Amino acid sequence: MKRAIPVLVLTVAGLIPVWRYAPSTDTSSTTEVAEPASTPSTSASGGTSNQVVAGSTIKTEKGPVQVEVTFDGDKISSVRMLQQPNHPQTKAAVPKLIAETLTAQSADIDAVSGATITSEGYVESLQAAIDAKPASSSSSSSSSPSASAAASQVVAGSAVGTEKGTVQVEVTFEGDKIDAVRMLQQPNHPQTKAAVPKLIAETLAAQSADIDAVSGATITSDGYVESLQAAIDAKG
Repeated sequence: MKRAIPVLVLTVAGLIPVWRYAPSTDTSSTTEVAEPASTPSTSASGGTSNQVVAGSTIKTEKGPVQVEVTFDGDKISSVRMLQQPNHPQTKAAVPKLIAETLTAQSADIDAVSGATITSEGYVESLQAAIDAKPASSSSSSSSSPSASAAASQVVAGSAVGTEKGTVQVEVTFEGDKIDAVRMLQQPNHPQTKAAVPKLIAETLAAQSADIDAVSGATITSDGYVESLQAAIDAKG
């Protein structure tokens, strides 16, 4: 009986490290890949500001494809999917396409085997975002400090689902001024097509989302205003 007590104590002591062990969890995203952790971010200390640019919506046989690119100066720091086909091949291909983009720092990347259609749509939307990125003001900032403050900023509003279809706008700001608005998504209806130019014209005049709905296109107008306000709120 006396020998059993030390054995019991040693058994309990050996279990303590097991009880204290906690397994790690992996919460990595499959729709957005940022720059590898081995390269430190210097955007805050280097004085460069991030620019977020949405590429055009590309319609493919599998579904619409649209990317959003974040630039740190002239460097592509991350890519996020705004729209993509709901297919297993696409979900598997997207991380590979984004990883290739971050490595190549351009749209000159190879298609992913088994997801050629999505790959082509991705590359086209990516190139559109790269082309739409305003020129970096870092080279002229020393001679004209006010130029960087008034640099263009492109912000995509939220995609708003309506009874007629999805509505999403993209706003280009020059400093604090709304310089341009374009539709990323809109219902394919004659009333919508007629209303959009009026809504954009009202936005540029009002310089806000406080605009009137267009008669005959109230649903689209409401979605437009909601997406526009989201873009204004998201502007840095």
